[in-house]
Amino acid sequence: SALTLPASYLGQVNGRVLVKNPHLDLMEEDVLYHLDLGTKTHNLPAMFGDIKFVCVGGSPNRMRAFAQFMQRELGLAGAGEDVADICAGSDRYAMYRAGPVLSISHGMGIPSISIMLHELIKLLHHAKCRDVTIIRIGTSGGLGIEAGSVVITDTAVDSSFQPRFEQVVLGDVVVRSTELDKDLAEELLACSRDIPDFPTLIGHTMCTYDFYEGQGRLDGALCSFSSEKKLEYLRRAYDAGVRNIEMESTAFAALCGLCGLKAAVVCVALLDRLEGDQIRASHEVLWEYQQRPQRLIAAFIRKRLGLCPTD
Repeated sequence: SALTLPASYLGQVNGRVLVKNPHLDLMEEDVLYHLDLGTKTHNLPAMFGDIKFVCVGGSPNRMRAFAQFMQRELGLAGAGEDVADICAGSDRYAMYRAGPVLSISHGMGIPSISIMLHELIKLLHHAKCRDVTIIRIGTSGGLGIEAGSVVITDTAVDSSFQPRFEQVVLGDVVVRSTELDKDLAEELLACSRDIPDFPTLIGHTMCTYDFYEGQGRLDGALCSFSSEKKLEYLRRAYDAGVRNIEMESTAFAALCGLCGLKAAVVCVALLDRLEGDQIRASHEVLWEYQQRPQRLIAAFIRKRLGLCPTD
């Protein structure tokens, strides 16, 4: 018979991170395999119960650097020292914490971030976390904006510019909404006004299943379209409100939205895709670009915690 979901499964109740799976209540143990954590092997409430902010990004090294950055920004003991990988027993994802901030890598693409998010959301639920804000910080290709611009996503859209995430479940296509928290996006934009050395804007983010053909690149191993067709498609995307392109936002928005998590996506544009396909900036320039979303999120977290701006 069909399972009915009690009201308590429909999002955050009293600030608690909740799940939408009644089967979990019937399990003696929940093994979060890809995070190398579990409800019997670890005291998850003790380890994570005070987490208020979760920041996720593709690269393990970038998320490690972000955790170290947040240690300094929050003035925590041990700032400047190395941080321990909580998921060291797994080679799939890396997880670090800095006070109330959890920093986790999610790999590249929808399948990778989806697996991580299922286990992360269960982790936050088992740990009895409350009032959690989750933010994806990453890199992207810009659309009609200058390289180095930071885009705060208002809505994640698919390759047809629709605000939806399609998931095949038991052979059926299930369509889920990809709306993100508008108030959180506006709060982040307000924080950006105190960081005047790079442009920040709100716009749609297009999420694709592929880096090359799926994003209209001419430089992959396969290409079945002309440069004119590519530019026509990208201009249609721009006219639909798309300002950057990446590979995770629709799944991220859908899963977080269904579980009642306040979520945001903040990505820097490494280039303007209307000008070209290949990322040619130097490593030094790219490193500085990648720090821009981190600086914005650090300012947001410090403001939420009532801390004065750092010099």
